[in-house]
Amino acid sequence: MIPSGVEIFVGLAPIDLRWGFDRLAGLVAEQIGRSARSGALFVFFGKRRSALKILFFDGTGLCLFYKRLDRSTFRAPTPPSSDTTSIVLSERELDDLLDGIDIEAEPAARRGRRARAH
Repeated sequence: MIPSGVEIFVGLAPIDLRWGFDRLAGLVAEQIGRSARSGALFVFFGKRRSALKILFFDGTGLCLFYKRLDRSTFRAPTPPSSDTTSIVLSERELDDLLDGIDIEAEPAARRGRRARAH
């Protein structure tokens, strides 16, 4: 369950999924320009996109969520330009992403709003 109203950022560069809290918190600062303890969710994909990690702060400490799909790969929206390092997703888009749904394939009217680039 995703907390209502939380900001969701997706880092677009693939990561080594062996990385832990400190390395991912550093990526949040470098690639997204935010503090890992800001209350937002930060999503990172592995090279093959069959797994992802989400870093978030729950008020008492950093938490790490890891998910690997049994079949298929995670598909995030295409960035608007090649120099974009992260995008913002809505809560609905993150729910769909975690379910393995191609969120770009959905009609824009059903999704509500487009992902924003950063």
